[in-house]
Amino acid sequence: MKLVRYRHGGQTRLGKVVGDRVVDLSETVGGGDSMRQLLTVLPAYRNVLDVATGPSLALSDVVLAAPIHDPQKFLGIGMNYRQHAEEARQAGIPIPASQMWFNKQVSCINGPFDPVVKPEVTQEMDYEIELGVVIGRRCRHVRADAASEVIAGYLIVNDVSARDWLKKSPTFTLGKSFDTHGPIGPWIVTADEVSDPMALEMQLSVNGELRQRSSTADMIYNIYQQIEYLSSVMTLEPGDILASGTPSGIGAPTGRFLQPGDVMRLSISELGMIEHRVIAEGKPL
Repeated sequence: MKLVRYRHGGQTRLGKVVGDRVVDLSETVGGGDSMRQLLTVLPAYRNVLDVATGPSLALSDVVLAAPIHDPQKFLGIGMNYRQHAEEARQAGIPIPASQMWFNKQVSCINGPFDPVVKPEVTQEMDYEIELGVVIGRRCRHVRADAASEVIAGYLIVNDVSARDWLKKSPTFTLGKSFDTHGPIGPWIVTADEVSDPMALEMQLSVNGELRQRSSTADMIYNIYQQIEYLSSVMTLEPGDILASGTPSGIGAPTGRFLQPGDVMRLSISELGMIEHRVIAEGKPL
């Protein structure tokens, strides 16, 4: 099932995508537009949602919003693709000896087709395509071999990064958290509909030029190991987003940073596509 938040007629609602239409689910789950709340009851409502045939709209008539706008956590792992780690090593950046996690403030979350703002205070804004893992139930101390049981589904993440701000602080938080720098979507594909999350093809282009192309199979730490590692530290909650790392091809090694007018297009097999135009700060969204 493809779960979405969508805007139509001045309202934001929950739905599921069936073919080229969006079937409304808000009334089925008691109203509201919080995907996080839906995920907390998804196991109990799943059979009902699967067969729901409420009012529907053409996808072309709605605006897709960020599938989750209110997660409690938005976490990312750095240097988690083998070719990307080698790319960084050659640039003089040491490869971490263990999983290296950082926080993206949830206020950076952006819709799947919304503009990304280039702040005036950064000259090194970069792109990163990533597989996003959405947690489905509250959990702690999860073994890697049981981690698939706590995953609700998957989406595409663009971990937009201000590289010059990453250098200013011992943590990555500021450089990863500018407003609009966390586009996600286009929907959550529930885990049962993804054949193998560790064998998904991923591509990112800028202005039609292919910049990143890889497979999730190139991860150093797979998503199950990531969940085991994180849950040894903190309780993971429904709706939490884990950005599982980016492959090689980012702009930093060559200095090819994003500028206003650039268009980023990201796709991951079985998950769909998201796209964003870069706009200058101060321009209307």
